[in-house]
Amino acid sequence: MHGCVIALLVPAPGKSIPSAAPLIGIMHTITMEDSTAPSDDVELALLEHIYSSQKRSHDITQRDLATATGMSLGMTNAVLKRFSDKGWLLLKRLNARKIQYALTPDGVNEIAHRTYRYFRRTARAAGLYRDMIEEFVMRKKREGMNRLVLAGVSDLDFLIEYACERHGLLFIKAADPQKAEKLRDSPGTVIIHAESDESPVRDDGTGGNPSETLSRVLVGVSS
Repeated sequence: MHGCVIALLVPAPGKSIPSAAPLIGIMHTITMEDSTAPSDDVELALLEHIYSSQKRSHDITQRDLATATGMSLGMTNAVLKRFSDKGWLLLKRLNARKIQYALTPDGVNEIAHRTYRYFRRTARAAGLYRDMIEEFVMRKKREGMNRLVLAGVSDLDFLIEYACERHGLLFIKAADPQKAEKLRDSPGTVIIHAESDESPVRDDGTGGNPSETLSRVLVGVSS
């Protein structure tokens, strides 16, 4: 939160104090812009789009960059100016309406640094997910399960497959969740609904195998 200055408006004799509504509107706009600063990943995406267009000798507009990163034009303009101030970006005005963007060597280095940090974050997350999935698979094996069915599509299917192979469970991928549910009551079968599948967890008390969701497995609250 930025510091603020409070000013008292004292009217001249016979004059009224002007409405503060326009000023309040401006202050609200500034506050909203400050509170929606882009994340590091969004800024990395912006740098990468500029670098990609630069390598292809393809002109890219500020509107193109805003669309590609999901930022507003105003926020995109502010971030580009900040990149320029940091020495990462050169802005060259080609005409009254067109600006050419080019990354400096420091800008290219910034992409490398941010990409490295991104991969470190994702690698740590992948390691955590692997451990949670393996713990779940081991627990289901101890409960007598011998087959795991993934209902829906997940980017983490390779981690589930690896855990099943390691601990001797048959792994089945079923893109259609409804077809996967037909296997629910097969002996020794556990169903995991992927992130792409919004089907509710099933445990109707009939003695069949309950379904589980991958999101619950990943945070360690699965049944």
